[in-house]
Amino acid sequence: MSDTSFSTQTHVYFKKIFRIAMREHAWKYLVFAAIIGSIVVFVVGGDMFKSYDTTSAGFFTLVSACIWIGIFNSIQSICREHEIVRAEYRQGMKLSAYVAAHVLWQALLCLAESIVVFVLCCINMHFDKSAHLMASAYVENFITIYLLVFGAAVLGLMISALSSTPTTAMTIMPFVLIVQLILSGVLFSLEGATGFFANFTLSKWGMSAFGAEADLNNMNLAINGQLINEGFSYPAQYVMSGQMIKHSPVVSYYDPKAITVLLAWLIKIAITAFNAVVCVAALKLKNRDS
Repeated sequence: MSDTSFSTQTHVYFKKIFRIAMREHAWKYLVFAAIIGSIVVFVVGGDMFKSYDTTSAGFFTLVSACIWIGIFNSIQSICREHEIVRAEYRQGMKLSAYVAAHVLWQALLCLAESIVVFVLCCINMHFDKSAHLMASAYVENFITIYLLVFGAAVLGLMISALSSTPTTAMTIMPFVLIVQLILSGVLFSLEGATGFFANFTLSKWGMSAFGAEADLNNMNLAINGQLINEGFSYPAQYVMSGQMIKHSPVVSYYDPKAITVLLAWLIKIAITAFNAVVCVAALKLKNRDS
């Protein structure tokens, strides 16, 4: 196999991964995505786009769900095959082709899962804001969902490649999820070191794209479900703006412009590509003596 081209090996391993996935009932991932998506949509959907806090909380929940779905797809995909990979690497397998095959499979699976999540979102959420890059804001929000799920799946592949066993991978996964959620910019403000490291997370840029689409910066604050006006006591991070109470300071990466959405997409793609490269490097390091 050592003389076989990269594209041919990628094709061979993709077919192998696909056969295994079908044998192991890959449809269960779609069911899992539907369950998670349904919970998110029917819990937060009714309050979306009514105020800053409910909308940001809703998007935070959706971002969290997308990252969870993606990582769950792939977290054990490579680590459970380490011995097989080592044996086939000795026979000429290109590790880049092996990883590329996994990435292609995840791209396909994540597309199906994203469609499921997006359709559910459309039932109880209305992505009807003005579009920035495409003909429809619905298309833009779908792309954001897909890039989140797919990016998280490739992140899962990287963790799987770095882990020696499936147990290790599953142990690491919660910590990775916690970091993603903390650095999303919703639970805590991103300043100093946290602001720097947040730039390397999918969660921040998922929130950025969603926030720009919904024009979060210009939404009013609500307390106990009621929009509040002048005379109410409100948290220090909010200020009176005209007759509305808004978040302050304005979150720059929610700026409702085309460049904000495009930058968020491109950074998520860059993070995904970087994770795929690390995945290959980790496998080469593990098999350097083979």
